Amino acid sequence: MSVSNSKPERALSVLHVDDDPVNLRVVEEILTAFGHRAVKALSGVEALDQMSRQAFDVVLMDIHMPEMSGIEVLKRIRERAGPERDTPVIALTADILSREPAEYLALGFSGFVPKPVMVQGLIAAVTRAAGVAQPALRLRRAG
Repeated sequence: MSVSNSKPERALSVLHVDDDPVNLRVVEEILTAFGHRAVKALSGVEALDQMSRQAFDVVLMDIHMPEMSGIEVLKRIRERAGPERDTPVIALTADILSREPAEYLALGFSGFVPKPVMVQGLIAAVTRAAGVAQPALRLRRAG
């Protein structure tokens, strides 16, 4: 089975927050391959700064980061007075043992994507959170 990456209904602007540069690069490559624009932030502070300067369709938020956790960043986003407070934020974490995906939703996240990131799951979560139709992902059986 292979994944084809036709152009999306519309290109999304996605802020990806992660303290690991390798994770940032992998996700950026996936997003851009599907026609979306990725903006990277290495910390919660940097993410909040980026969000005060430009609008994003979706935020991908690592949960475990130094200085400020992804959960704390989400709380700060939701406390803001501007339109960015309503931006969909997807939890992105390798820690699948301490919380169930439903718990992230209960905390106010718009979705959950486990690490290591799988292309299908990431693109589906991003397009769903942004409220965009998802023609970008078509599975084909090999052979």
